[in-house]
Amino acid sequence: MTAGAGERRHDAVRQDLAALFTLAWPVVISRLGMMAMGLSDAIVVGHHSAIQLGWHAMAWAPSTVVLVVGTALLGGVQVMTARAMGEGRPEETGAVLRRGLVYGAKVGILAAAVLFFLGPWILGLLQLPYDLVAGATPPLQIFALSMPIFVIGSACSAWLEGLGRPRVGAVLMWMANVINLLALLVLVPGSFGLPALGAAGAALATLIARGALTLALVVYILRMPEARSLGVFTPPPPTPQASSEQTQIGLGAGASGFFEMAAFAGMNVIAGWLGILQVATWSIVVNVISVAFMVPLGIATAVSVLVGRAYGAGDAEGIRRISLIAYGVTMAFCLLVTLVVWLGAGFIAAGYTTDAATVALAVPALVLAAAIIPPDALQVVIAQSLRARGDILIPTATHFVSYVLVMAPLAWFLALPGGRGINGIVEGVLIASLLSSALLLIRFALLSRRPAV
Repeated sequence: MTAGAGERRHDAVRQDLAALFTLAWPVVISRLGMMAMGLSDAIVVGHHSAIQLGWHAMAWAPSTVVLVVGTALLGGVQVMTARAMGEGRPEETGAVLRRGLVYGAKVGILAAAVLFFLGPWILGLLQLPYDLVAGATPPLQIFALSMPIFVIGSACSAWLEGLGRPRVGAVLMWMANVINLLALLVLVPGSFGLPALGAAGAALATLIARGALTLALVVYILRMPEARSLGVFTPPPPTPQASSEQTQIGLGAGASGFFEMAAFAGMNVIAGWLGILQVATWSIVVNVISVAFMVPLGIATAVSVLVGRAYGAGDAEGIRRISLIAYGVTMAFCLLVTLVVWLGAGFIAAGYTTDAATVALAVPALVLAAAIIPPDALQVVIAQSLRARGDILIPTATHFVSYVLVMAPLAWFLALPGGRGINGIVEGVLIASLLSSALLLIRFALLSRRPAV
């Protein structure tokens, strides 16, 4: 390699690294905003009534699964928008948005119907106490009503991220958090002479905040100076191939999200079979991993946009370079977090609870769980980079094999027959994450051997 070629390569790496950070950090802030909204609900409801907090938690769990899967189904909006920008056809991005809004409305209405009509029935099938099911039903049905609104807002956010404008969604998400908190303080305890709505009030506050967020996103897009040139106001022409690919990308991401969410929900059940302290311990482990996961999630979104652009431009070398940079940044960050969790497990556990028995279980589980963070984060980033280049089936199949066929039975075996307890669950997740990241790395290496996109 000549000196000039080496310098150009270094310049390209620096530019890609800067672009990755520019796109990633607003997404991290936005996703933290999503977590903060749920945390605010729990804190305000918990201070109002411990019983109502249980109702809220029971309603929140199934709605979160539907929310994550529904949002993932719109992954094609982001990828196809980035591709159109990379191909030098920004005027076609409006068609991507319009298709995404129609698809999102259908997904949201279906999700709302399932949660509203079948959610309470499913809770009843789990043989939960009658009072718990009865108390969780009103907030669950209110959460259901917010699904179409949220999914449509997610389509708008994904489109803006595909354009390279993730800051808008981040700012508006935290503004929605302020609205949510104000509504919580009024509706949950019943301020200003209003009746105390408890858990149902928290769900109503979430509905109001999500409505405000989606409305703000729609207004922003409609008022963009370049909205007309981007094709926002132009009815999309009939393009079956583009529509099909956009849908397939979303279905792949949605299926992967469902497999992971369902498998991790299964871990809660296994922890429940072990005992109430193990449930509390597992919730601490999951919460720590979830917080650490926000940065890799931002990187995954950024790499999806950048790889999508490179794919649209037919830049095979750019795809490889951007992907490797994202993988390296992910591993560097996660290894640092792993070290922090490993060294600070005792302090972290004590921050969640003062119960000595729970802390005694949580510390070794956190030490072990620290090792989950790098491979789990890496497999998500790799999967997103592969989908952005049109590889849909393999990432989804990998997640099914790793988390459904391997993790679920292995965690059960290690935790119960194997006698490993809560550590057995953590070990099952760790092995599945290592398997998933290894298989996806192999897939990336095989695709990278191809001379062209």
